[in-house]
Amino acid sequence: MGQTLRQEEEIMKLVTYQLEREQKTRIGVLNQDETWVYPIKSIGVDYSKMETLIEEIGESELQLLEYTSKKEPYGIHGAAPVGEVRLLAPIQYPKQDVICLGSNYMAHAEESARFKQEQFDGKREHAVYFSKRVNKASADGDPIPGHFDIVESLDYEAELAIIIRKEAKNVPPEKVKEYLFGYTIINDVSARNVQRTHKQYYFGKSLDGFLPMGPCITTIDTIPYPPKLSIQSRVNGELRQDSNTGLMIFTIDHIVSELSRGMTLQAGTIISTGTPAGVGMGFAPPRFLKAGDVVECTVEGIGSIKNRVE
Repeated sequence: MGQTLRQEEEIMKLVTYQLEREQKTRIGVLNQDETWVYPIKSIGVDYSKMETLIEEIGESELQLLEYTSKKEPYGIHGAAPVGEVRLLAPIQYPKQDVICLGSNYMAHAEESARFKQEQFDGKREHAVYFSKRVNKASADGDPIPGHFDIVESLDYEAELAIIIRKEAKNVPPEKVKEYLFGYTIINDVSARNVQRTHKQYYFGKSLDGFLPMGPCITTIDTIPYPPKLSIQSRVNGELRQDSNTGLMIFTIDHIVSELSRGMTLQAGTIISTGTPAGVGMGFAPPRFLKAGDVVECTVEGIGSIKNRVE
């Protein structure tokens, strides 16, 4: 199910970052070997927030950023080595709840049914949608608060997320790509016992710090569409999830088209497309997270985010 990505020089990754010893938030583009960050303002692309860039950037500006990302850092004002910056979540404050897909990989649907002690017939006729409240998205390296005063079964879920580029309403499946800006990685951290107690996803998915995101946004044309990318998670270095986004039951085209028939998807909307098998609740016995555990989520063509449970 894998695919060969385009040549490295075509990849463009946008980041939200801060320089060391500075609180000012900047938007930048990574150079091709991902060793330098170029502030977009120094290139003449003047957006202070990623959300604004997504809504307003034009094709000529995107082309300028892509062209600049291929250049050497010398002579680019404000260029900084990656080791001297702190990458933040690319969209720190989503303006609406993140839309999530439940059980969108067949093997995960099976393990979820086992955990719930439910019968599973191997069919998924309709997508399962839910929302995840996010006050502030966490960055690579930020801690995951365990909330162990109310959480007994803390779990991880590596997911590919898509970001809507422009207002989408009644979009046919074959036109969906035109409405997408890019991809990022999300760890859909989940409190399973809270989900079971309240018999719904919302509270158990929405505790503070439960949305690590990043490390960048890879623009949509970087990766052949639809994306068929390796997706993995590791806990303390041990491979737990190992699948491919080409195995999603409901594709990105289906998801965006279906949602847009009943609701208007605004620019900047984040949709997390579900997680494959290998989450903590899927093991027998379950292998939930504890304080000190380090979770790393990786998606081909985007990168990795690593967060420690506290």
